Amino acid sequence: MKSVITSLVWLIACMTAIHTNAQSGLRPRGDVNCDWEVNIADVNTLVDSIFSGAKYHSFYTYDTDVNGDKEINIADLNMVIDAVLGKQLPPMPTYSGTLPVLFINTEGFRDIVSKESYLHAKWWLDNMGIEGYESIGSPDEPLGMQIKGRGNYTWSLNKKPFRIKLDEKQPLLGMDSNRHFCLLAHADDNFGKAMNAVGFELSRRIGMAYTPEHRPVEVVLNGQYIGLYFLTEKIRVGKNRVNIEEQREGETDSLAITGGWLLEIDNNLDVNTIIINEREGGHPWYNRMWVTYHYPEVLSSQQQEYLTQFLEQANAAIYTGNKVSTEWENYIDIDSLACFYIVNEMMDDIESFSGSCFMYKHRGDSTKLIFGPVWDFGNSFHRKNYYPDLTSFNYFIYQQPCYFHSHWIEEIAKYPHFQLVVRKHWRKFYDSGFNGLDIDTFIDNHVSNIRQAWNSDGKRWKTNNIDSRAAYFKYYLHGKIDWLQSQWGKPDDVDPDPTPIDR
Repeated sequence: MKSVITSLVWLIACMTAIHTNAQSGLRPRGDVNCDWEVNIADVNTLVDSIFSGAKYHSFYTYDTDVNGDKEINIADLNMVIDAVLGKQLPPMPTYSGTLPVLFINTEGFRDIVSKESYLHAKWWLDNMGIEGYESIGSPDEPLGMQIKGRGNYTWSLNKKPFRIKLDEKQPLLGMDSNRHFCLLAHADDNFGKAMNAVGFELSRRIGMAYTPEHRPVEVVLNGQYIGLYFLTEKIRVGKNRVNIEEQREGETDSLAITGGWLLEIDNNLDVNTIIINEREGGHPWYNRMWVTYHYPEVLSSQQQEYLTQFLEQANAAIYTGNKVSTEWENYIDIDSLACFYIVNEMMDDIESFSGSCFMYKHRGDSTKLIFGPVWDFGNSFHRKNYYPDLTSFNYFIYQQPCYFHSHWIEEIAKYPHFQLVVRKHWRKFYDSGFNGLDIDTFIDNHVSNIRQAWNSDGKRWKTNNIDSRAAYFKYYLHGKIDWLQSQWGKPDDVDPDPTPIDR
């Protein structure tokens, strides 16, 4: 009985310490075992980690890597021992307070190590007194969510991206109320974390039917500051997102299965992937086009057969030898494709037709694949990384030098009618008031908004100077847009105005 009482007293004391320290937002550095204290228990845990040969006990918090050198060794042990004996550990990086801060505590303060399995968590959003944003929840009254990892290449980086699913819909940071969001780290964005911001803005300006909203936010996970993130609407079917008819999983009705599709040309093989042999000859790997169906996710045999047949028929129509043919336009909405393509050309995103290339289809035998929404611009202006001798970006995204295979667009670009529609949409966009100075102002405002958070993030992740990176981005963006204007801005015989994208 005495031991039980002692345990209860210890538990209450620990919970009180956790509550008190959690309100401060940051767990003490050197708190290896997540009890919000730095004591002999942390030393023991760290010794176990060292003798087990652990290198990365945690991917995105300090935990056992106390000194932040990405190693777990005697240096970490010495720092924790010094802390236990009363010496001061180096200060932890913390948020700037110039952006709203999202606080997330996973159940049991467990690390997020899976992209498949959610962890339950509590969260609250502090607007830090910033006008235009509303605080939601509090340390005393947190809300519930589930969180897991996300991404492909970006999941391999030290600063991880996450997917979150709120227990209840919330209008986070002024976005439409929803449960489903992503926390994008943009750890691969070396252009002032402006690539997605600019790509999304260009998508909105050209008139794409839906462009995801996103907001910069600083994140504290399990008491540790993990940096500057971008809270972003997840692409999914919904009234305020991809607004198509909902198609039931396992549907068999012949009319219902014709629409309500949300698809992605993907570069990662998934269980929900249909493989299309794109064309004859050439490299067999590049000739396989992977199309992932995101909605619905579980298909009946009728749904599987319909979608496979539709994609194969579209593919066959694209690869006809007759480039005057308009047969492929019975399957693909030419105006949405032209605008999606133009945005990705401006961003020089050579991955745009091999991964994160979303399409959707409304219900009906005569409806077509509509391209969009735009999503990931992480490979914008990256050709120079692979081809050091390349001094300009005077290439279309489907042309060499390129290290991705651009499905469909390389062949569709050979059609004179598509070329004409691209030029019409380009002139309509370019002549509507768009100019380089205008987009420079947008980038400058973006940089100004996140500058101090970027500096705080840099202390955590050792990032470069934001102004120099933004200047490089402007240079490359101007160069590509000027070149596209030289290709598409010349007058020619034009058909009637382009059809609006949003049908």
